[in-house]
Amino acid sequence: MGRRIAIIEEDKCHPEKCGNYLCIRLCPVNREGEDCISKNQLTKKATIDEVTCTGCGICPKRCPFGAIHIINLPEKLDTLPIHRFGKNNFELFNLPTVKKGSVVGIIGRNGIGKSTAFEILSGNLIPNLGDFNAEDKELLKESTITKYSNTQMGEYFRELYSNNIKVSYKPQRIELISKIYDGKVIDLLKRVDEKNKADEMIEFLDLENVKNNKLSELSGGELQKVAIIASVIKKADIYFFDEPSSFLDITSRIKVARLIQSLKEEKAAVMVIEHDIATLDYISDEIQILYGERACYGVMSISKGVRNGINDYLEGYLPEDNVRFRDYKIKFSRSIKELNQDAELLVSYKNLKKSFKNFSMEVKEGEIKKGEVLAIMGSNGLGKSTFLNMISNRLKSDSGEINLKKKDINISYKPQYPVPEDITVEDYIKRHAGEEMKSGWYQQNILEKLNLKSILQNNLLHLSGGELQKVYVAGCLSGESDLIILDEPSAFIDIEDRIHLAEVIKEFAQKKDAACVVVDHDVQFVEYLADKMLVFQGDPGKNGSVIGPTEREEGMNLILKSLKITYRKDKDSNRARINKPDSQLDKEQKSKGKYYFI
Repeated sequence: MGRRIAIIEEDKCHPEKCGNYLCIRLCPVNREGEDCISKNQLTKKATIDEVTCTGCGICPKRCPFGAIHIINLPEKLDTLPIHRFGKNNFELFNLPTVKKGSVVGIIGRNGIGKSTAFEILSGNLIPNLGDFNAEDKELLKESTITKYSNTQMGEYFRELYSNNIKVSYKPQRIELISKIYDGKVIDLLKRVDEKNKADEMIEFLDLENVKNNKLSELSGGELQKVAIIASVIKKADIYFFDEPSSFLDITSRIKVARLIQSLKEEKAAVMVIEHDIATLDYISDEIQILYGERACYGVMSISKGVRNGINDYLEGYLPEDNVRFRDYKIKFSRSIKELNQDAELLVSYKNLKKSFKNFSMEVKEGEIKKGEVLAIMGSNGLGKSTFLNMISNRLKSDSGEINLKKKDINISYKPQYPVPEDITVEDYIKRHAGEEMKSGWYQQNILEKLNLKSILQNNLLHLSGGELQKVYVAGCLSGESDLIILDEPSAFIDIEDRIHLAEVIKEFAQKKDAACVVVDHDVQFVEYLADKMLVFQGDPGKNGSVIGPTEREEGMNLILKSLKITYRKDKDSNRARINKPDSQLDKEQKSKGKYYFI
């Protein structure tokens, strides 16, 4: 058995709500007169002495908020971590390996240290090698170089700390960019352009129409593109991209993947964190898996080939290390119930047209049924939001007809980019769900499946992007809505939770007999979730038209045909994989008109 660590998630520790430090009163060591668990006078939270802790397991089992974790680390982790954030705080063991001329994809759950690894490798965070009280940064730098002296990473850190390595970093939290700089897009990009490629990149990623807009005026997808361009046009030795596909449509995801891959031609090292595994597969040359326990510790695996690396992650088992880090496999075989073909009609529409100053769209005819999940895919700027506003009676069409089952449809809407309120998770969900939140079905099928139980007392302002997304989806699904609209619910959510999220959405739509319309760009997520599909086509920003509703397979085929890309299914994991352009399989599928194999 390896070293024992005690972790307390401070944002989940609420002594005033558990009966005044329940853990202190229950601890057998404390009851014998020693101070194992005590009150931190500064934070007013509980704190645990790892030396006197016997690992009895009482406090983690009895903590009503799941704030305490007592973990016996594997023997291989008996060494000190590369970084620890403080007493009873997260530990990160080892780092991904930087490789020139290669794109290394990093895969792992949220809250397990991926962004921390990037912060260390970029020089933004000086690792403390487990000594969280150490303050001498120069001494810590020397210690880090010494720790890795027998590997190529020792030379990397030596060059990094000597300012001989130039870093370009695309952060996960792109919304913070506009708070730092709120000038025009073109001015920001020209200011950081070291390759004289700003104009070329603006055209490549279709930002011509917004290049003179302020950053605060951009959509999530537009802001993501700006952040990616700003990173790419810097001259750097290593490029970091933290979740580059979030908010991007499927067309842009492919373009960004190719753009990131092109950085290899400059002999640069590239690292990418990504939850869309089809994009991660396409973008990477090799994979490193970060595993461990969320909010407690993270361990980086050795480098693997892309296919094997992703499949090992889905399997939850690392054969080289004989480590099982998850007690279940992630499967993409559809396990949710199919739509009842006799389902009742909620909305029907016919010959809709809508024109604006610079944009027009038309929709032939279709219908949305109760209990149905209708997925919408297509490039941004083709009228998806316009369509949703028309069928929900928030925008009047210029012509055509919309027939509603009842006069006043109750609509629940989750925007693409949720803005957090100053309220606890519990109070926010209770506002939408009411007494239903107490039911066993709601507890099991919403709170447990979305891993929300442990953060019910947390404030929305302090949640991660993925946690906030799941809370707002839960709120949107709750209540007595006839039509539920979810705009990109998969953003910032890791692979495990995406599958759970798809199941939750489908189960809730059927139980409530409500129609659910989901706009998303993750092909794997949409295929798993959707009953039917709407495919948007046209010229982004100018005109749009809608095909469908279609069967899932037909919809996937249409969207991929318009992009001239083909997908195949991995024979072992059943996951979607993008074929290399002009490969034998790509040509074969195109010749048969089979752009997507179900």
